[in-house]
Amino acid sequence: MIKFGPSGNSESFYAEGNSHTEQSALFVKKRGLDCFEYSFGRGVRMTEEKARSIGRAFAEQGVELSVHAPYFINFANPDDEMALKSYAYVLDSAKMCKLMGGKRIVFHPAAQGKATREEAVEKTEERLKILADLIVENGLEDMIFCPETMGKLAQIGTVEEITRFCKIAPFYTPCVDFGHINAREQGSLKTAEDYITRLQYMIDELGFERMEHFHAHFSKIMYSAKGEVKHLTFADEIYGPNFEPLAVALKRLSLKPYIVSESDGLQAEEAVEMKRIYQAVRL
Repeated sequence: MIKFGPSGNSESFYAEGNSHTEQSALFVKKRGLDCFEYSFGRGVRMTEEKARSIGRAFAEQGVELSVHAPYFINFANPDDEMALKSYAYVLDSAKMCKLMGGKRIVFHPAAQGKATREEAVEKTEERLKILADLIVENGLEDMIFCPETMGKLAQIGTVEEITRFCKIAPFYTPCVDFGHINAREQGSLKTAEDYITRLQYMIDELGFERMEHFHAHFSKIMYSAKGEVKHLTFADEIYGPNFEPLAVALKRLSLKPYIVSESDGLQAEEAVEMKRIYQAVRL
């Protein structure tokens, strides 16, 4: 089944007097949403007891959890010691995700830095092969690890690059951030066909089974010549992308992803709107 939910807590969550992640479960459920993405963006700083407590709250409401690993992961870093930290960030996120009852770990792959594009991609691929071995060694191969398409030109993470990385191991599944793709490609996602072209490429390369329940991020994003600038809300009429053509594309391709709203401050509200649009689409 397709799932919709927010990345973190909307402004309305706090406006209602909530403060703990455990309360997010009921907040999301009351709005008819199905999933929630917890961010370890600034580091994995959570006790095992807290992770289990959050997991119990979400299990009680039947809301599925995913996590976003720390933002400073960079598998193209020329410094091997810094790469060791990146492995730890992903593995620590996965261990906490498992304690929380979740299965999906989203992570940013790399930044190009001073290397050529192909050098950075090759270094990232090499390191993701090592990460795959570490995932198995740590007994985490039953989890789903989602390298994300990225929004800035200086970041590693085009549709083609993410697809290439996901061929390394069966537990790598794309996190397709449509706002990032649109920002990186200067407003490329306008029609259902625009979405279908990119998704069909990934299906052809990775197989339908891997892509049927892929991970997705969606929001409108302001962009410049260098790509992503900042996340917006659906009120934006300049940058896009719009969700309805994606809803059409998903139904045409029979895909049922886990769609996380990253709209600025209105994540839950716009996840609800996406679910409404999706349910209204008739082919």
